[in-house]
Order: sequence, then C-alpha cells, then structure tokens
Amino acid sequence: MADDSPPPSGPSSVPFSAGRTVEECEDMIRRSLRTPMVKFLRQQLEKAGCLVGDNFIRAVNCTQEVAGGYSRGEGIVVCSNYMNIQDEVNQVVTHELIHAYDECRGKNLDWTNCAHHACSEIRAGHLSGDCHYKRELLRGHMKIRGHEQECVRRRVMKSMAGNPYCSETAAKDAMEAVWDICYNDTRPFDKAP
Repeated sequence: MADDSPPPSGPSSVPFSAGRTVEECEDMIRRSLRTPMVKFLRQQLEKAGCLVGDNFIRAVNCTQEVAGGYSRGEGIVVCSNYMNIQDEVNQVVTHELIHAYDECRGKNLDWTNCAHHACSEIRAGHLSGDCHYKRELLRGHMKIRGHEQECVRRRVMKSMAGNPYCSETAAKDAMEAVWDICYNDTRPFDKAP
C-alpha cells in the first residue's frame, strides 16, 4: 500500500519486481489516460456525477507488495515500484476506476462490509481484463476452460485478505452470496469487455 493511507478497496497484488520510478510511472499513467477503456470509465464516472480531477490517479512508492488501490476521498494510487510495463499500469488504472465507479454509483458502499467489498472486487476482476487468459498464462495458471471465473474468485479472495473487517471465511461466504448478481452486473458496459 502507499506510504499514506491504505486503499480500503483491497489492493491489486503483484509479484516482486524491480519497478519504475514515480516519474516514470506518472508518464505511464498519462499514457493510460489515453486508452479507450480508461477514457470510457472516466466519462462514465463524470456522467454519474463523480468528477475525476487531474490528481485523482497518482504514482507513489508503496511499502507493501501491491500494484495499487482505490481509497474514498483519496483516489487511485499506482505503486510505481511494482510496475514494469505499460500494460500493468493500464490494468491497475482500469481495475481501480471500476472501484471508483462502484462507489460513485452506490453512494452507500461500505468497504468494511464484506459483501460490498466482494461485489466490487468481483466486478473489477471481471470487467477490467485482469483475468484474461493471456494474463493468466503469464501468471502460470494454465487452465483452458473456466479460467476466468476461477481467476476472479482467486483474486477477490487475495484482495479481501487485506480487509481487516473480513475473515477468510466471511470473505468467502460474502463472495459466494453476491457472486451471481455482481458477476453479471456489467455496468457501465453493455456487456463484459
């Protein structure tokens, strides 16, 4: 997590890497802001009444092994010291923008509520492309069928492990309870990208 407050949405985790400087990562974030997916999500946030200012997404050095996170009132952090390539930054920004959209859309979203947290993680994992089969192959998960849902479940549990309000059992129960509704909720997209 960042040197400042920890992201309550649950961190996107990454394997150890040499990483980039904050300045290099800031350049990568600027490039990310020009991608169609990020542009679309930012537009949808603004349509929903949530403005995304110039400092909403920022690069920081993180003290924990995470890719980034979203925090209410703080915005999105991308952990420069765990980023290596542009695609990683694009993924973190996209994933965390989905959390921001969820919070904007659901004004009563409570990150301490395991079901709320699980739902947003399911949506972010499913809609951001985190679990695309090519990414899964690069992570060493080589399942041909059913990989995407299995990946989303694995990543939800990993993210929720960072939520002090959710034990492993509570996190798993919450994920299972909200799975169908949240996995099939593709807003702001017409269908899963």
